[in-house]
Amino acid sequence: MRSLYLIERRHTVTLKQILFGVVIVAALGGVGLFILDNTLFAPAPVNTGLPVAPTLAAPTTAPAEPPANPTSAAPVDQPGAAPTEPPAVPEASGARLYRIDAAQSEVRYEVGETLFRNNRFQTAIGRTKGVAGDMLVDFAQPSNSQIGEIVIDVSQFTSDETRRDNYIRREGLQSSRYPYARFVTRSIEGLPDQVAPGQEVTLTIHGDLTVKETTLPVTWILTLHAEDDRLAGSAATEILMSDFGVGPIQVATLVTEDLVKLHFDFVATPVEG
Repeated sequence: MRSLYLIERRHTVTLKQILFGVVIVAALGGVGLFILDNTLFAPAPVNTGLPVAPTLAAPTTAPAEPPANPTSAAPVDQPGAAPTEPPAVPEASGARLYRIDAAQSEVRYEVGETLFRNNRFQTAIGRTKGVAGDMLVDFAQPSNSQIGEIVIDVSQFTSDETRRDNYIRREGLQSSRYPYARFVTRSIEGLPDQVAPGQEVTLTIHGDLTVKETTLPVTWILTLHAEDDRLAGSAATEILMSDFGVGPIQVATLVTEDLVKLHFDFVATPVEG
């Protein structure tokens, strides 16, 4: 009987030790999450206004040239003289300046992540409407078309998880210090010899992307639909977070892939005047 009592007591002590250990682990986990929530996942500043991008010069019509030798032209009222023709006015350029309408535009990232709490893989998507930039489309001579500097407010990236957003702002993009990413176009491939309003074209855009203090070449594939009264486009590219010093993310609760897909869907409207 005594042996049975000792065995039961030993089992009781062991069970108490296990339960105590579980309580300690849970408490430490709670403390850990509290620390994370108040450090890495703490709220970070978010800009409320729209960014400002450098403007492209609006197209202008070349002024009429005076006659080559005005003094030699016979006066119109001189008897027997043929009336002089007015100087030829060059045809107006087919170029038109458009400005991105942030309300109808969006920049978003897509990155794969694994959540440790349930070992589940998913795609995290963050969006921002904080984008600005100009585009010049020359319908008569498409090779003259230009894409101005595109400025993106990265502090406004928002996903379905507030803690993820705060971590990216605070630790990854450090948006309170570097609130804007910038893309400067260097060349445009695929411009046709002629383009008519309403025509859709696919272009390859080469340029430099600056995030924080790193500037690297990036290539976008752009599908553009141009009308007289609006531009609508969709561009996509891929980058590595590690190249720009913003990731991949590795914290207690999740880990992300290094590869990020970037998408830029936009509408731009004519700049009048």
